[in-house]
Amino acid sequence: MKSHGFELAADYNKYFNKDFWATIRGTFTFAKNKATVYEEPNYPKDTYYRSRIGYPWNTMWGLLAERLFIDEDDVLNSPKQFGDYMAGDIKYRDINNDGVINDNDLVPMGYPTEPEVNYGFGFTVGYKDFDISAFFSGIARTSFMINPANITPFITNGNKVSGLLDVVAKDHWSEENRNPYAFFPRLSTSQISNNNRNSTWWLRNGSFFKLSSLEIGYEPKGKWVKQKLLIEGFRLYASGSNLFKISKFKMWDAEMKGEGMGYPLQRVFNLGLQLSF
Repeated sequence: MKSHGFELAADYNKYFNKDFWATIRGTFTFAKNKATVYEEPNYPKDTYYRSRIGYPWNTMWGLLAERLFIDEDDVLNSPKQFGDYMAGDIKYRDINNDGVINDNDLVPMGYPTEPEVNYGFGFTVGYKDFDISAFFSGIARTSFMINPANITPFITNGNKVSGLLDVVAKDHWSEENRNPYAFFPRLSTSQISNNNRNSTWWLRNGSFFKLSSLEIGYEPKGKWVKQKLLIEGFRLYASGSNLFKISKFKMWDAEMKGEGMGYPLQRVFNLGLQLSF
């Protein structure tokens, strides 16, 4: 495997006068790799697209999804796929034109599952007895695959029946909504193996930018603190974390990646008082 990249970090501190000061900091990391050797068959030229050599180590491979099957004629006039499938299930592209959809049709998809870009920047500004600090962070050049098996509703697992995500309820294929580009294929009371394959149907951009933390504080420095309160000092603050996120992926928190039924990161708020004796 061959890897390359770089990392940048910067800090800036400045006292403008006795009452006003600021600190700014930031980091940026880019890292990329590609496989130079891989234990695989010696693919002929017409199927060399199957080779993992030259791609990042954590590249996802899957099928190219065209749309959902429109009707029974569409199913009968298309290459053979997986298990029992029908109108409303995902239709895949026959890459090698052999009339069968299988592992010979797998292609590289999207960016690697690990982000190639990580970055963060923040600041702290103080004026007299007040201060405010914030830190922003993000990742880019990364993709993830929605796990359809985990978000398929009405599937019994032991004594539990899986729930129904709002996005699935609003945008799935049905007899009343025969949209070949609906987000979710037809619903069933059992898993449909044809639809649970890694494919571009479930591929999503995993990049995001977020306000990781924000804190506002008040710390008086006058002599009155010790004289009237009989303590060396105190600091009153309010803080929050995971306050907002910007992402092209809107169905659920992008940091959860493909697990739409998972427990999302919480937005947390705190009020605090620090005392010095």
